[in-house]
Parts: sequence; C-alpha cells; structure tokens
Amino acid sequence: MENFKLRNLFLVAGMLIAGWFAGPTSECAAQEKSLSVQEIVDRSNLAAYYQGNDGRAEVNMTITDAQGRTRERRFTILRRDTKDGGEQKFYVHFSRPADVRNTVFMVWKNIGKSDDRWLYLPALDLVKRIAASDKRTSFVGSHFFYEDVSGRNPDDDKHELTETTGQYYVLKNSPNNPDEVEFSYYQLWLDKQNFLPIKAEYYDKNNKKYRMVEALKIETIQGHPTVTEARVTDLASGGNTVSVFSEIQYDLGIEDSIFTERYLRRTPRRWLK
Repeated sequence: MENFKLRNLFLVAGMLIAGWFAGPTSECAAQEKSLSVQEIVDRSNLAAYYQGNDGRAEVNMTITDAQGRTRERRFTILRRDTKDGGEQKFYVHFSRPADVRNTVFMVWKNIGKSDDRWLYLPALDLVKRIAASDKRTSFVGSHFFYEDVSGRNPDDDKHELTETTGQYYVLKNSPNNPDEVEFSYYQLWLDKQNFLPIKAEYYDKNNKKYRMVEALKIETIQGHPTVTEARVTDLASGGNTVSVFSEIQYDLGIEDSIFTERYLRRTPRRWLK
C-alpha cells in the first residue's frame, strides 16, 4: 500500500537524461569516498521512513488490471515514530468504496523481529492477524504488498553498491532468507543529495524483471521532500496501481493510543476528518 512513508518509498521515476550520465561533482565525489554501503543504506532508511515524528495523509488509489479495468480505494494513513530508525506504528482507515468502508489495517513496525499486523473487517466485526509469511501478498487487491506499508527492514537484505552516477547511488539488494520472498534481488536508485529512493526494480528467481515501483511526482512539504504520486507496475500481468497523496501533514502530535486494537473498531474521528 502506501505507507505513509510509503509516500517516500520511491521518488521520481522520470529523471533527466543528463542525470544518468553526468560525472560527479567534487563534493559528491568526496562524499562517495567517505560513505560505506551501510551508511548509505542507513541514511536512505531514515530519509524514506522517518521524516517528522509523525504524519498523516489522504490517499486515493487506482488499481488497473491488464484489461484496463479500474477500481478505486480511498483511505487515510496515520504514522507515529518511537524514535528515528526505531519502532513505528501505522494506522490505515478506508473510507471508500462502500464495501471496504471502516476497514482498518494497523502495523507495529518492530526492530529485530517481524512486524505485527492487524486487519479489521467491519462486516464481520473481526480482527485478523496478518502472518509474517503474508507480508509480500497483495494489499487490498492492489499491486502494493503488505510489506510496502511500513517498508522492508534493511537488515533483511545484503546490500551492494553497484554503480554511482552524478545523481544516484545504485544498490543491489539480495534477501538473507531467499525462501521467504518471491524475488531473488532488487535494484534501488537513491538520490545522492537527499538519500531518498527514486525507483526499485525487482527480479524473480529466473533473473527476469517482474515488478517496478517508481514515483511520479514529488513536493516539499514542511521542509520534507515527499512523494505525492507513486506507481507500482506488475510487469508480468501488465497491471498497475497508482496512489495519489494529499493533505499531507507532519508533526501533529498523534497519540500512541490511536494505534491499539480499541481503535480498530472505534474510528479516531479527530484524525480522520
């Protein structure tokens, strides 16, 4: 889905051609020599998922299948950080269409162990735990995965810096436990100026590219570069999902109590207006 910091998951896909071929400036070259791969990964994780202490966004999701048929989803994402680089909590409340209204998805992002995930289904008044093994399955029928909401733990992969350009760090990321995921590796383009991810390309066990995540639009909000439009494409089926983010705000003082089972059934209206 579209983690709040899914908003920062992947920044602009449409880069200027010059950005790919320009040589590094002396400042960038000095920075490249001084940073290890782990430092680049750590900075990217902070930039992509930890801007502000908390945040809120409205999301309009359009799911398009291979035949060009579309479905819409409308929801609000709330996020709260414990500390930079530490545990986080996400609360996703669906408002449209009518058949998913008041459905809630909640994540407690943990460090050093699997995330905790819950899904509340109002029609059944049922709270369902999402198993760790399901983290890379479709989120509400879209091309986003459950894991996309809170982001993949950097410690789950081995990272290799394969290329640098005047504008980007290019990383190859291979899973430490390949049997737990559907990909063999993914390539990630990071902006060298702000360490935000630009694009990700996923490769299957046959070394064939099958999935791509990219940003279509970026705005600076409260001083934070923020993705306001992102797209996931299933290259095998031809379908895609586009998410447009609006009414984005940071540092609102969202209470920790919102991210509990009580508010799966009881909508926190103050934060969803």
